[in-house]
Amino acid sequence: MLAILANKSYRHLFAAQIVALLGTGLATVALGLLAYDLAGANAAMVLGTAFTVKMVAYVGISPIAGAFATRWPRRTMLVTLDLIRAGVALLLPFVTEIWQVYLLIFVLQSASAAFTPTFQATIPDLLPDEEDYTRALSLSRLAYDLESLVSPMLAALLLSFLSFDTLFFGTFAGFLASALLVFSAILPSPTPSGPRSIYERTTRGLRIYLRTPRLQGLLALNLSVSAAGAMVIVNTITLTRTELGLGANGVALTLAAFGCGSMIAALLLPRLLDHVPDRPVMLVGAMAMTALLLGLAGIISAIGLSWPLLLAAWLALGVGYSTTLTPSGRLLRRSAHPEDRPAVFAAQFALSHACWLLSYPLSGWLQTRFGTVPALVTLGMLCLAGVLIARRLWSPGQVREVEHEHPDLPSDHPHMQGGHRHSHTYIIDDHHSHWPQQG
Repeated sequence: MLAILANKSYRHLFAAQIVALLGTGLATVALGLLAYDLAGANAAMVLGTAFTVKMVAYVGISPIAGAFATRWPRRTMLVTLDLIRAGVALLLPFVTEIWQVYLLIFVLQSASAAFTPTFQATIPDLLPDEEDYTRALSLSRLAYDLESLVSPMLAALLLSFLSFDTLFFGTFAGFLASALLVFSAILPSPTPSGPRSIYERTTRGLRIYLRTPRLQGLLALNLSVSAAGAMVIVNTITLTRTELGLGANGVALTLAAFGCGSMIAALLLPRLLDHVPDRPVMLVGAMAMTALLLGLAGIISAIGLSWPLLLAAWLALGVGYSTTLTPSGRLLRRSAHPEDRPAVFAAQFALSHACWLLSYPLSGWLQTRFGTVPALVTLGMLCLAGVLIARRLWSPGQVREVEHEHPDLPSDHPHMQGGHRHSHTYIIDDHHSHWPQQG
């Protein structure tokens, strides 16, 4: 897996991802402490609003950013966005009002909503071989999981001799280091196929996404992932502190179990995906999450909740989560031409976070209003719905005729013979790329 780090540009981008994630992790801890400092007992409401602002920025900004990603050199765009994020992090220690927190979080997350899909769309251009790209996806998943484990420990170490607002300077340093690493890499910038209107550029990624059966299936699986993930992320603290009476270490170890499960899957997936298509792997992962949520509800109803049971369930959920989520980049890669990848990755970013925007508040409301078992059952059924919809929309071996226009091609181009509208046959399954064959 580490052999792909021999590619200098990818190595620099991967290092940029790691330092930016560490900075983001420090900001997450610092933001919670800042909210408590400003709002006291209402800190949870402030944080909840801040996370809602984050999701709104992700859903609303990423398609717009993806539309313009091909208009600017990618390295320049990514470095500029990193510097914007660094600037916001530098301002956060000096806020004195809650509305200032919301404003800065919106700017920060809007920059992230533009940065992340463009960054993700660059990797398949650097690593055109699918096996190499699969290993890059697993490394990326490992980076996210390691960040969730390392950042809280690093924050705890720093807070032992520094005030919480100094953590934001660590975030600033992370984004600044990321900008320098991206600047040192040589990045491709595919040329747009032709002039397009603002509407065309803004909606192109969403239209490609929503008209491609395997990506329709991916959207349904995003619903499953968000349902299971929200149960873990939102309700772990209630399960450990309130129901099990554990301390802060218990919360950290329980979340670490989920992260460890995700890391195990990320390590095993590259070899598995060399021999098994994406569709059955992702569906098995989502079905496993469904079975775990519903099975855990049944066990708790029968014998009650214990910490070993919760640790085992969260570990297994982490495996299913990563198994479902990690291969998604392969689907996006083969579903768009290089010049359209930023827009398609931006569509995935927006639509997947729309699923989280539904699952986050639903999970918290169910746990608070009805308790653990109803929350597990409801989210398990939502996870199951995602699996069933994905199976229906994304069938193996699908072929679809898509009629569309090529306004940017000359009249004597082979695609334009017989008029300006024609159809291409897209072979849309686990083994073929989404490249058109003239029909």
